Amino acid sequence: MDGVLFYQLLISELELRQGDAGLAFQVMLEAARRSREEDLFRRAVDIAIEGRAGEQALVALKAWRQALPKSRSAAELDTQMLMALGRHQDAREPLTTFLDLTPAAERAEAISSLPRLVLSGDKPEAAAQTLDEVLKPWRAKPATRLAALTASAAAWLTAGSRERTLVLLRDARDADSSHVPTALLALELMKDTPQAEALVTDYLATPNPTAAVRAAYVRRLTTAQRYSEALAQVRQLTTLAPELASGWLMQGALQIELGQPAAAQGSLERFLALHDAAPGDGQQERAQAYLMLSQAAEQRKDYAGAVVWLEKLAEVGRVSDRTDSTSVLLQRRASLLMRQGQLPQARALLQQMPATTPDEQRTRYMAEAQLLRDAKDWTAAHALLGQASAQLPDDTDLLYEQALLAERLLRFDEMETLLRRIIQLKPDHQHAYNALGYSLADRNVRLPEARTLIEKALSFTPGDPFITDSLGWVEFRLGRLPDAVRLLGDAYRQRPDVEIGAHLGEVLWSMGRQDEARKVWREAQTRDASNDVLVETLQRLKVAP
Repeated sequence: MDGVLFYQLLISELELRQGDAGLAFQVMLEAARRSREEDLFRRAVDIAIEGRAGEQALVALKAWRQALPKSRSAAELDTQMLMALGRHQDAREPLTTFLDLTPAAERAEAISSLPRLVLSGDKPEAAAQTLDEVLKPWRAKPATRLAALTASAAAWLTAGSRERTLVLLRDARDADSSHVPTALLALELMKDTPQAEALVTDYLATPNPTAAVRAAYVRRLTTAQRYSEALAQVRQLTTLAPELASGWLMQGALQIELGQPAAAQGSLERFLALHDAAPGDGQQERAQAYLMLSQAAEQRKDYAGAVVWLEKLAEVGRVSDRTDSTSVLLQRRASLLMRQGQLPQARALLQQMPATTPDEQRTRYMAEAQLLRDAKDWTAAHALLGQASAQLPDDTDLLYEQALLAERLLRFDEMETLLRRIIQLKPDHQHAYNALGYSLADRNVRLPEARTLIEKALSFTPGDPFITDSLGWVEFRLGRLPDAVRLLGDAYRQRPDVEIGAHLGEVLWSMGRQDEARKVWREAQTRDASNDVLVETLQRLKVAP
């Protein structure tokens, strides 16, 4: 470093500290041009970015690339800046140069990192299109084919084009069904595109699938309420990787969900043995296991055993100082008391929950209302939520729960008044629109209005399976059976919920497709044979699946 360069660097940093970012940038850029040092070009770019001067940053990058045309760093940063500024066409050249300059051994990894560029601007579709086109030649080369396919797929997934994502992932699967990134992207796509599931199952059928992908698939199936399938997958996980503690925790949770408390206890105790033998704290996972062990004991009507596990949970709460542990414990203990016929004592216990803020008050009211619902004391639950709404008159959560209970008590005028109050307070409350529309459809009244309300709800959350179920149900009431079965079928494939299954089965039954209806109802019974809607449907139609 000569004296002139030292002086330029000193002046640049002093001007920057004094708030003159423009002069600091000019001096630093001149120093970079004079020295042809990459670090100084990068510093000039940083000064421009810190000063929110995107065009100045591009000037510095242009100078950097002219001075050092073989610089990968300059091409990469130039690409990032142009993408962030929405100049996607201009970004093609530096992106192509960056990939050309990347050593062959590192190119696949570099390509895999590119989808982050789609997140940097406000036009993700244009960014994905640019990335897709630049990667086209690399998708044709064996060494980079998989990386380029999954990078393009990830970009289009971020941009919201699920169709293009699915096409690319299928190509990647055809090239190598054991490719982990393909399976992980397919799992993400599965949320909204059921066809992507085949890519996941194809990967899991390969000789050595990773436990992480199978565990993620279990979580996706669980979210979709496909508990039996999730349990089958997690059993494979615990068989192939018995040392993986989290697999036993998931298995125990699913066994509780499917009403297998004895098996759940064995799985959860195995989890605790593995978990406690491993290094680390993990208080949250231990707390989850204790809570589920208490639930398993409660399912077996071993209330004393359930209390023992709750005491262990309380100890974890004291050690970890979890602020929400007290409320959880009180709710569980109250549930145990209620199931032993001690509802007044259970309600008194919930009164000990903190209620100093509106959020805490809401939580306490909701917990007590849930307790009363579990006890099937609809009248008391409705009265309690009426008191809650009087205290918190504009709380839409409380009003919504009160409306649902009013419907349960056949107070339909009150329900409608409450739901319209919610819509007035929160015009985008899709659940209020949906609840009112579904209630009208279920009672077979004001069907055109019901359809309008449900379509309004669906406009806020397109594709929502529960709202799609409502729309299918109103189409059924209107006598539009093909539309009804299509909508309900879509909803059930996306979310095989018991009530959606009950509706789909009834529509299939009315169309003379009895075998299909029975199949759907049997599947629904494996999830919850005591569901009110399912039981009522089967009794009314006098069907034994």
